[in-house]
Amino acid sequence: MARALELARDGARQGEVPIGAVVLKDGEILAEAHNAPRELTDPTAHAEILALRRAAEKLGSERLEGCELWVTLEPCAMCAGAIAHARIARLYYAAPDPKGGAVEHGARVFEQKQCLHRPEVYSGMGESQAGELLRQFFAARR
Repeated sequence: MARALELARDGARQGEVPIGAVVLKDGEILAEAHNAPRELTDPTAHAEILALRRAAEKLGSERLEGCELWVTLEPCAMCAGAIAHARIARLYYAAPDPKGGAVEHGARVFEQKQCLHRPEVYSGMGESQAGELLRQFFAARR
């Protein structure tokens, strides 16, 4: 999670919402990213999506079986759907997102019968640091 938090800070310095994501396979970093919708003028350029794309390219497969995804904020519905499609084995996220999250809040994507793959989910690691990054980022813009 420490690396995901570093990536989130990098994104914030570039004016992006501070969210970072890291994909690991066998304990080694396979791919990483921070949010970049503004930089890439792409509404789908969430940290999770970018990290999943890079990991899939590196492995040469759209299925990231046996991989873990570490992210600083509870994934939204789009990202949760991509996580399921990628067959991520374990999802770790720092801070919950009652407004936009879709794992333990909102759509609860992995609990839907239409969800064909459900990763193991763990939350709370780095929650205070991730939450503080987000609070500071949005306070500076208000």
